[in-house]
Amino acid sequence: MTGSSILGTRVLRKEDPKFLTTGGKYVDDLFEEERLVGAVHVTYARSSAAHARILSIDTSEAEAMPGVIAVFTAESLALQPVPAAFNPMVARTLLASDKVRYVGEPVVAIVTESREQGEDAAEAIIIDYDYLEAFVDVEAAMMSSTLIYESAGSNVVFDTTVLGIPENTGDAYFEGCEVVVKGRFMNQRVAPCPLEVRGAAAVWGTDGRLTQWLSTQHAQGGVDPIAAANGVDKELVHILTPDVGGGFGAKIGAYPEELLLGVIAKKIGRAVKWRETRTESMMALGHGRAQLQYVTIGGTKEGKVTHYQLHAIQDAGGFADMGTILAPFMTRPMSSGVYAIPNIECRTTSVVTNTTPIVAYRGAGRPEATAAIERAMDMFALEIGKDAAEVRRMNLIPKFLEPHTTVVGQTYDVGDYETALDKALAAADYKALRAEQAKRRASGDAKQLGIGVSVYVEITGGVGNGESAKVEVLEDGRAVVYTGTSPHGQGHDTAWSMLVQEQTGIPMDKIELVWGDTDLVPIGTGTMGSRSLQQGGNAVFQVAGTLAEKAKSVAARLLEVSEADVVLDKDRGAFHVVGTPAVTKTWADLAVAEKGTGGLLHDEVINVAGATFPFGAHIAVVEVDTETGRVKHLRQVACDDAGKVLNPLLLDGQIHGGIAQGVAQALLEEVLYDADGNPTTSNLADYGFISAAELPSVEVIHMETPTPVNAIGAKGIGESGTIGSTPAIQSAVVDAVSHLGVKHIEMPCTAERVWRAIQAAQ
Repeated sequence: MTGSSILGTRVLRKEDPKFLTTGGKYVDDLFEEERLVGAVHVTYARSSAAHARILSIDTSEAEAMPGVIAVFTAESLALQPVPAAFNPMVARTLLASDKVRYVGEPVVAIVTESREQGEDAAEAIIIDYDYLEAFVDVEAAMMSSTLIYESAGSNVVFDTTVLGIPENTGDAYFEGCEVVVKGRFMNQRVAPCPLEVRGAAAVWGTDGRLTQWLSTQHAQGGVDPIAAANGVDKELVHILTPDVGGGFGAKIGAYPEELLLGVIAKKIGRAVKWRETRTESMMALGHGRAQLQYVTIGGTKEGKVTHYQLHAIQDAGGFADMGTILAPFMTRPMSSGVYAIPNIECRTTSVVTNTTPIVAYRGAGRPEATAAIERAMDMFALEIGKDAAEVRRMNLIPKFLEPHTTVVGQTYDVGDYETALDKALAAADYKALRAEQAKRRASGDAKQLGIGVSVYVEITGGVGNGESAKVEVLEDGRAVVYTGTSPHGQGHDTAWSMLVQEQTGIPMDKIELVWGDTDLVPIGTGTMGSRSLQQGGNAVFQVAGTLAEKAKSVAARLLEVSEADVVLDKDRGAFHVVGTPAVTKTWADLAVAEKGTGGLLHDEVINVAGATFPFGAHIAVVEVDTETGRVKHLRQVACDDAGKVLNPLLLDGQIHGGIAQGVAQALLEEVLYDADGNPTTSNLADYGFISAAELPSVEVIHMETPTPVNAIGAKGIGESGTIGSTPAIQSAVVDAVSHLGVKHIEMPCTAERVWRAIQAAQ
């Protein structure tokens, strides 16, 4: 095969011209779709109480309002409790019936001719409550005998002790340590805030099939729950996903509002559509993080860490959703981070509270693990009076290119953590930064410099064992790629086209991507957990390679030679006989020849050996005004090793976006509730959403340590920037004022929090 490789080159995104000109086609743009013409609107009346028994629901006034077609409750729809996947003793109806468990939980569904009529009618619904004690604090909920789900027997809905993992030993674990430092950290609750809020539409066909459009990260994952909600076989459910304006993990599953649309459409005999408002999104779209961490770290005065103990208390919110398992199955396995700590104990406890349920959010449990161990390393270094970067260096796991298993039992694929740290420190000119910091401290400057360091490893591609892919060549020579992954900003069209061009020589502009249609792609695990390239892309790469090999036999038949004598000239996208390049058969020729045999295609589910473990190091530089507490983010140096790089442009974009979200958590974002469980950050006027104005230019340092786990050698990159940046920023803020006696500042490190920490230390 001839031709230079396109892999590893900086290829511009194929997707961008559409998004920058005509724009994407989202759920809310679909209502000119023929099947949705005349569709009516569904609006949900939501709970105004955080925890209460429902005594009665009066819908009479709403039913009499203009444009109202129907009003439904759990009782009128005969809804039955649906058990949670992660604790079957926790169950709820899709519209709240016996109780409400968080503000924003849907209680009544209203069908109207226009969206505005639905909003008016929702305000006319009268719900009589018997108010119960509301739990916003996860520890209060954990200790209380007032239960949010009585059938569960406790507000603790999962604990790692049920897995045979013993409780943490306690202080006795650290006997013999010369230095022991304790900390209580809150990895605060955040809202995903996708640019496109949730939306969906549903219609029943004359053939008895339900077609439903979803703004989702996993179309195939919606089939089973939607079929169950509608009481039909999954073959009667067709899911379509148009362009999706961001997901960040929160759009992986189907929510009650989406699951009920088919039920409502069948009841009224018309197509229905639904779109939430931004306030509804802030209250009812699943939240992220919300993990309380008790950390103890111990070791020698020279800086060697010998013992580490973590108790992660995961706030699951008002339902045992994905948040229930984030701590035990994502935080715990990554609790040792990049460090060779010989003794580690990690227990996790998941607790329901009267708040929005916690779901997967960019990183999903791994940022929490990194934040805990990195904060602990900072406090340990501060306690012994040594440089934070050097303490990290002396505790790093040495470079390994064969699998390495940590004390907690997690096996990493490959790692070179010290090189990543050295690259980041050199790029930042760490010594010069420390010299500038010392100068400002000596002069008593009101604006102090803070330098934060984090070294991390994370787990990616662990969701599902593989992915489906199909590559078909059409009679005009174009190729169509069918993928079980779902793009919502990652650049799949560009990346998958590069992979197919690499294997076939078909130009990228002649390659079309199909996703998010469960009739065309019935098997797929979607996009989450940074799995796309290493599973979905790997499948496309291998399927395209197999197709190229299969095509040789067709070419051999047309050229009337043996298959061994046929070569694929990738530069021309044509097959010829060895030594006779003038006589060729194109992909189009082959596709025409195979027309009567089912076409020129290959379809396969490709399994991978397991997860991969990207790693890296971040250096954050901030300036803190000690008189006001204001933090200014000056620099962010990021060395993120994602294995073999397919496209540096896509890599940099994912790193930039991830860092923006990580910095936002460190400095700005926090979902807040009052004591009664009422959200006080239910719109973007009250919630600290980051913009370009708060961010410096990111300095990306490339490093590639290929993984043997997949054929491409790639690891995930979609979440790494978030995982590395947050602890680096928090570290930098604390470092800026540590000489004033400040040892810890909770996130987000707002001006008020920083100022109060300085005052308390003085």
